[in-house]
Amino acid sequence: MENFVAIDVETANNHPSSICAIGAVKVVGGVIVERFYELVKPEPEYYFRHFTENIHGIGRDMTEDSPTFDVTWRRLHRLIGRLPLVAHNKAFDEKCIREAFKVYRMDYPDYPFLCTLQKARRTIPRTLCSSFSLPSLCDFLGIPSCNHHNALADAEACAKIAMTIL
Repeated sequence: MENFVAIDVETANNHPSSICAIGAVKVVGGVIVERFYELVKPEPEYYFRHFTENIHGIGRDMTEDSPTFDVTWRRLHRLIGRLPLVAHNKAFDEKCIREAFKVYRMDYPDYPFLCTLQKARRTIPRTLCSSFSLPSLCDFLGIPSCNHHNALADAEACAKIAMTIL
């Protein structure tokens, strides 16, 4: 795949719409041309679950003065344009984005949405790759990755996987 936007979200708790960070990486002509990262103030004043805070390190104090999802998405939409979206575990990221659209009564534009996790499971034999988690898949494909559960780092890792297997 040569033209797309890889995206990753982190949530404050179990509510899919409680997005507290969004990372995106724009790929044009097979080259990363732009990166986007923003902390998001989850509404309506969602609590931050201790479990999720420990995973991604984002807490209420970090997002208190951040823009809400609707403001962040308007900025991000300029980057996306008409490109398809790609996520590692599309089921999670797309669900969260759709739910946030509902909370803000925004019309979801039905982006074409592809999944590197699904593609990896269909094309890489389980005997070769012990896990299809983002870090394990990066290791298997020889893609340097770091800072797992940082939305931008995960979006970039997803972009590199997508350029390899999609």
